Amino acid sequence: MLGESPAGAGGAVGERWTRTDARAKVRGELLYAADEPLRPCLDVVVHRSTRPHALIDSIDTRQALAVDGVVAVVTGAELHARFGDKLFTGPAFSDQPCLAVERVRYIGEPVAAVLAHGLAPARMAADEVVVEYSELDPVHDVDKAVAGAPFVHDVLRPSIVFGDLKHLRGKRDTNVNYEFNLRRGDVEEVAGTPDGTTVREEFWCPPTHHVPIELPFTAAWRDGDRLEILSTTQTPSYVRQSVADLLGLPLNKVRVRSAPLGGGFGAKMYDRLEPLAAVLAWTQRTAVRVTASREEAFLLTTRHGAAVTGSMTADKDGRIVAATADVRYDTGAYADVGPRITAKSGMVATGPYRIENVSVRSRCVYTNKPSAGPFRGFGVPQVTWSHESLVDELARVRGEDPAEFRRRNLLREGDVAPVGTPMHSADFVGCLDAVTDAIGWDTPLQRTEGRLRRGRGVAVGIKAVLTPTISNAVLQLNQDASATLMISTVDMGQGSDTIMAQIAAESLCLGEGQVRVVATDTDVTPYDTITAGSRSTYHTGNAVRRASDAMRDKLVEIAAERFGVPVTDVKLTGDGLVSTQSQERASISELLHGHFGARGTTLTTEAEFTTTWMPYDHETGQSEKVTEHWFAGAVAVQLTVDTATGRVHVEHLAAAGDVGRAINPKLVEQQLTGAAIMGVGHALFDRLVFDEGQIVNGTLLDYQLPSVLDVPDKITPIIVENPHRTGPYGAKGVGETTIIPLAPAVANAVRDAIGIRFPELPLTPERILTALAEQEEAGS
Repeated sequence: MLGESPAGAGGAVGERWTRTDARAKVRGELLYAADEPLRPCLDVVVHRSTRPHALIDSIDTRQALAVDGVVAVVTGAELHARFGDKLFTGPAFSDQPCLAVERVRYIGEPVAAVLAHGLAPARMAADEVVVEYSELDPVHDVDKAVAGAPFVHDVLRPSIVFGDLKHLRGKRDTNVNYEFNLRRGDVEEVAGTPDGTTVREEFWCPPTHHVPIELPFTAAWRDGDRLEILSTTQTPSYVRQSVADLLGLPLNKVRVRSAPLGGGFGAKMYDRLEPLAAVLAWTQRTAVRVTASREEAFLLTTRHGAAVTGSMTADKDGRIVAATADVRYDTGAYADVGPRITAKSGMVATGPYRIENVSVRSRCVYTNKPSAGPFRGFGVPQVTWSHESLVDELARVRGEDPAEFRRRNLLREGDVAPVGTPMHSADFVGCLDAVTDAIGWDTPLQRTEGRLRRGRGVAVGIKAVLTPTISNAVLQLNQDASATLMISTVDMGQGSDTIMAQIAAESLCLGEGQVRVVATDTDVTPYDTITAGSRSTYHTGNAVRRASDAMRDKLVEIAAERFGVPVTDVKLTGDGLVSTQSQERASISELLHGHFGARGTTLTTEAEFTTTWMPYDHETGQSEKVTEHWFAGAVAVQLTVDTATGRVHVEHLAAAGDVGRAINPKLVEQQLTGAAIMGVGHALFDRLVFDEGQIVNGTLLDYQLPSVLDVPDKITPIIVENPHRTGPYGAKGVGETTIIPLAPAVANAVRDAIGIRFPELPLTPERILTALAEQEEAGS
C-alpha cells in the first residue's frame, strides 16, 4: 500500500488515551436518548397481560378513553387489520407482535397502547383497559416444553433475516424452534473403555436480567413522508430495516438515531420498543415516546435460562477423550435471537479442549415466559458453567491438580477445535498461567480460619466472534488536520468511540482529541451489522483502519505531487508529510490548503470490512471456518465460605483475556474487570424467580445484585497479547471474555473450600447452608 507506515508509527495504538466522553459523563453533561430535546410527544403506556397463555376474547377501552388527557387507545387487532402479518417481527422468527394479536403468551405481554398528554394519565388509562380472556394451558418448564404440548406457537415462521432457518417454515406441533448438533468421533465407544474416568451432571443456569442503568426509551415521529426514530438501541441499522419492512417504506424514508447508551449488555438489541413506537407514530400521525419503567424493563428481555446435561471422560493418561452436552435454552414466548445463541454456544459446549470425540445437542425452546435474548456472552456462560464444572470435577476425581489437568488438555495454536475450525490467536494456556500465577495457585493456603473455609478455583472460557458480519467507515479529514469519523458502532460504555479514534489516529499520525466520532444516525453513518458480541474492535476497527490507510495514501499522493517526487519517497509523520530525498515538509493543514486553495475543506475516504464463514454441516456441526476469530480467557479466584452464614467472599479475583493487541490498555483492563464483576453477580446473586410464569422479583427491591461490599477485595486484570493476523493492528474484542468462565471459577473454589459441587446457580447462602447441613448429616 502506498506510503504504508509500520504498525505503531502513529503513536496512538497501545496508549492509555482518556475516554472521549469521560469529562461529559463525570460532569453530567452527556445527553442520553431520553435527555435529548424533542418536539412535543404523546406518552405511550401499555396495558399488559395478566395471563401466561390465553385467547383474547375482548378488549374494552371505553373507560380508558374517558380519562382526561387520553388521545387514543390502540389494540393489536387494529394494528393487524392495518399491517397484516408484517406486524410480527423478530430477527430469527417473525413471531412477536408489538401488541398481542388474538393470543397472549406471557404475563406482562403488551395488549393495548394508550397515547396521552403525559405519563400520569397514560398510566391511569392503561389500568382502565379491561380484557376478557379464555385461558389456555401454559408451559413454564423447559423440559416439559421439549416433551410436547401445550405449544406456545401453532407454527414456526422464520424471518427473512436469517436465511438458514427457512427450512423450518410451516413446522408445527413443537416448542423446539431450532436445534444445533455437533458430532465428532464416537463418544459411546470411547466413553465405554474400562480404564477411563467419566463424570456426569445436570446443570442449571437461571434466567437473569441485564439491569443497565439507563432504561429503554424510544421516540418516533413523522416528518412528512418519512419516519424518524430516536432510540436506545445497539442495532440502529437493523431497526431501520425492520421498521421499513413493517411500514412498507424504502430505507431512505426511515431515519434511526441513537445516543450514547447508559449500558446495554444485549438488552437493547433488535426489536424492543421501536416497532410499537413506529406504528403508533405512523398511524396516529403524531410524535410519541415510549419510556420503559424499571419493572417493565424486566419484561422486555432476559438472559436465557439453560439446562445442560453433560459428561466428560478422561483416559488413564489424563487426556480428555470424550465429552457430551445436551443443552436446552428457555427462550420464552418469542425466539428473538435464540437460534443464533443456541448454535454459537453449542459449538463450544465442550470447552477449549482437545477432544476427538464429542456429541452436543443444543435446542432453543419456547415457553410461556418473557422473551429471552442476547446477553453479554451470548449464551456461552451457560455452557461454560457446565464444561468447566465437569473438567474440574474430573481432575479432582482423578486426584489431579485442576489447573495442570486443564493445561495438559487445552487447545493450542493450530489445533482443530471440536467444531472443525483451527485455532489462531487464542492463548488459553497463557491466560490460565497468568491467572493462576496472579493468585499464587501453587503457594500454601490457610484453608481453615474459624468458621471460614478457604479455597481456590480456576476456569477457562472460549467463544467465537459473530461471523459473518459487515462494518463500514467514512472518514473526513478536515483542512486543519482534525478528523471526523462516521461509523454505526454504538458506544454503550465500552469505549468504542475512543479506540476507533485511536485506530484512525494511528494511521494518520494524529494526536489525542484530533479524531471525533459521530453519533450513530442512519441518515449519516454507514451500515453496521450490530454492536454486540465483542465484534466491533475487530470488524469496525478493520473498516476504520482501511479508511484511515486510504486517507494516508491520499495525503501521500498529494504531497508527492507537491514535492515533485515519487509517492514511495513520501512519509507521513507526526509533523506532517516529508520527502526523504529533499527533506521538504508540509503539515497536513498546509498540504490541504494548498491542494484545494481554500480553508475549511475536507478530504473523504470510506471502507468496508466483511467477514466470511463456511456454514456448518447441519448433521455434524463441522465447519473449516465457523468464525473469524476466537476469544480466550481465564479466571482464578481465592475465596472464603462462611459455614455459619453460607456467605461467599472473594478475596482475590484474577481475570485474563487474550485481546490480540490492546488498542487502549486502560479500556481493556476496565472491560476485563467489569465483565468479571458482572460474573460475580451471576455466580452469587442474579436470578429471575418465576411462579407459574409470573416474575416475582422483577424490581430492584427484590432482584438481588452485588453491591460495593460484594466486590472482591482484590481484582487483577491481565492483558494477554497474541496478535491476530487480520485484526486491526492485531486487535480483537474483549468485552465478554471474562464473564464467560467467572461463575464456574467461583464454584470450583467453593468446591475446593467445602468439598461440595453445586450444579445450580447462583450459589446463594441458603443453597450453601442446605448443602452443608446435608453433608454433615451424611457424615454423621
